[in-house]
Amino acid sequence: MNTKTLTLLICYLYGVVLVAQQPKENLNNPIFEGWYADPEGVVFGDTYWVYPTFSDDYDKQLHFDAFSSKDLVNWEKHERILDTTKIKWLRQALWAPSIIEKDSKYYLFFGANDIQRPERSSYDPNNDINHYGGIGVAVADNPGGPFTDYLGKPLISDFYNNAQPIDQFVFKDVDGTYYFFYGGWSHCNLGRLNEDFTGFEPWEDGSLFKELTPEGYVEGPFMFFRNGIYYFMWSEGNWTDGSYKVAYAMADKPTGPYDRIGTILESKEGDIATGAGHHSVINKPGTDEWIIVYHRRPIPNEDRDHRVTCMDKMEFNPDGTIKPVIMTFEGVGKK
Repeated sequence: MNTKTLTLLICYLYGVVLVAQQPKENLNNPIFEGWYADPEGVVFGDTYWVYPTFSDDYDKQLHFDAFSSKDLVNWEKHERILDTTKIKWLRQALWAPSIIEKDSKYYLFFGANDIQRPERSSYDPNNDINHYGGIGVAVADNPGGPFTDYLGKPLISDFYNNAQPIDQFVFKDVDGTYYFFYGGWSHCNLGRLNEDFTGFEPWEDGSLFKELTPEGYVEGPFMFFRNGIYYFMWSEGNWTDGSYKVAYAMADKPTGPYDRIGTILESKEGDIATGAGHHSVINKPGTDEWIIVYHRRPIPNEDRDHRVTCMDKMEFNPDGTIKPVIMTFEGVGKK
């Protein structure tokens, strides 16, 4: 072994030792153990919650776990807050939860069965497992469940504006309106939930859903409000590989229109993970500090379903645009 090789080896081993010696609180990503994706982060009272997809093959993806924390570092697992035994019409898959509190009840929306249509190559006329399904809703008295099926059927089971009924997000506007964003297959719809969350209020033209698909949209819509601006966000690329990424637009009202500004989260050469996307955003209460909650695939990793949930800081430019997010192992640390 020559001197140069020996020097490189010593530097490598020294780096490994330094990482191993870092205190746990400096290595917060992923934020909890296990394969989890599509996380929605939310604050209820003095507690942070994350609701992710259990990331596995479809035939095993039949329940939700939730996680809660007081400090963004120590997470408590709430197992099987909802599963197929509570949803009689669920047969194939359960994923991408979204939750909101209303009148002391917690409503958990989800995609189920990966519903297809005959025009798609993925539709099998001889196997009806994904001929019926869509977006469902469950309800509980507290955010840790247990949740039960609210309607006994999907909230949305039809294809409006060619959007697959998956990947929903509920946004409560400052005027109390509950907006409902959803859609896969590169189409995004917007509806308005009715008072008891059993259906939707028609728009002025009588339609239940308006399409507001921005350039590049694939799936995973999300919205937040900051300093008078509505930020509409979504995922682009292919969820099964490293092309997955997060883009966004800005508007002065939740109905848009939304013109794509650019990407803020994507994997590049030399990054610590790939396939970063399907995210949500948390605002630390009482501050202007913001956190992006997302999934990514560790390196090395060749399994499409081996995704982990992470948090990193999300910061803004003076004009309100969002700075590119840097993926880290450190995460956000204690609040």
